[in-house]
Amino acid sequence: MTPQRSAGGGRNAERDADGGRGPDGRRGAHGVPGPAGGRGPDGGRGADGGRELLARVFLSRVVEPGDETAGRWVRELGAVALVRRLREGAPRLAGVSDKRWAGLCARAARADPERDLAVARDAGVRFVRPGDTEWPAQLDDLGDARPTGLWVRGRASLRMWALRSVALVGARACTEYGAHMAACLAAGLAERGWVVVSGGAYGVDGAAHRGALGSGGATVAVLACGVDRPYPRGHTELINRIAEQGLVVGELPPGDHPTPNRFIVRNRVIAALTRGTVVVEAAYRSGSLVTARAAQRLGRHTMGVPGPATSALSAGVHELLRGGAALVTDAAEVVELVGDMGELAPDRRGPVLPRDLLEPEARQVLAALPGRGAADAAEIARGARTTPDDAVARLYELRSLGYVERHGDGWKLTRQAMISVRAGREGC
Repeated sequence: MTPQRSAGGGRNAERDADGGRGPDGRRGAHGVPGPAGGRGPDGGRGADGGRELLARVFLSRVVEPGDETAGRWVRELGAVALVRRLREGAPRLAGVSDKRWAGLCARAARADPERDLAVARDAGVRFVRPGDTEWPAQLDDLGDARPTGLWVRGRASLRMWALRSVALVGARACTEYGAHMAACLAAGLAERGWVVVSGGAYGVDGAAHRGALGSGGATVAVLACGVDRPYPRGHTELINRIAEQGLVVGELPPGDHPTPNRFIVRNRVIAALTRGTVVVEAAYRSGSLVTARAAQRLGRHTMGVPGPATSALSAGVHELLRGGAALVTDAAEVVELVGDMGELAPDRRGPVLPRDLLEPEARQVLAALPGRGAADAAEIARGARTTPDDAVARLYELRSLGYVERHGDGWKLTRQAMISVRAGREGC
């Protein structure tokens, strides 16, 4: 399913408003040099590209992530013109109060995009903005809530990795079952060539990242803080490892700290970046449900892993499933939903019992024998809804296979057959 672009979020409008193309008419890959090299300090193909880059770096410092009002200003005025108005403290723009406008202007007075780019360069971080070759176009589906740009740490191409990615999210205080399922799903997806995206948090997020890394796969951590300062602190080693083997991404400039609201709005990026979101464990008020609902609004696949009916940490997932999310239990089922045509999960079947290999008529006669004691051929024929002669023929066939034995004029099940028939009846 290919979601439609939100109103005002299309790339053509962005190019016209922001001057996303350079003077030579081509789109450039703007950003500070990363670990794998890159462009010059201005990050652009000329003065216009440099001003556009600095303007968006400036806005990443001044405007809170997910601010749709500011996103509308960028779309209507362009990033460079908006920065000019904020720097000059020009008359308030429509959509905000005087108090909020004053707050934005105060933050603008302290913003220093050149310094942020220098700090990022020293930390091996680059800035990717709409119009860059590395920009994931699916983020444009967020419309005016689209990030002004993303700070990226790691060598891989964010755009290429996002094309075949799945979000795995869930409870921070997860159970052993939740951690196990997250790691297994991530490992299975990684083995199938999918990129696992999560938030770098404790619990399900961390288990998902470790599962992907442990399988030698690719993973992306989307943080609610500056990508140069791993959070939570207890995951510093994990996030550094992700930066070495994968990508660490965030909307906030270097050094910025997380807040509760920033965790919530960060989740929209996870949802928009990926083809689908899987919630492994979540209580009713879990932030991971925000990611799932954002995915639903964007037309992405939304999936949930069921848990015990008595577990409060699975209650949110179960509510999501009742609301139409797909139930998944392993990586193959996830890929069947988000993958290309023909990537189907295997048929789920129970174990094949020896009696399953019998012809239908023989199984019918076998099922007509009593569980205990013996029965004559006429009685068995009535139970199998066949003739006595046919029943006798089938009984001799079953005796040769070790299912029945003859006792005088009667027939009874062998001990092995009793177990097989009982198992078949319980499986019905």
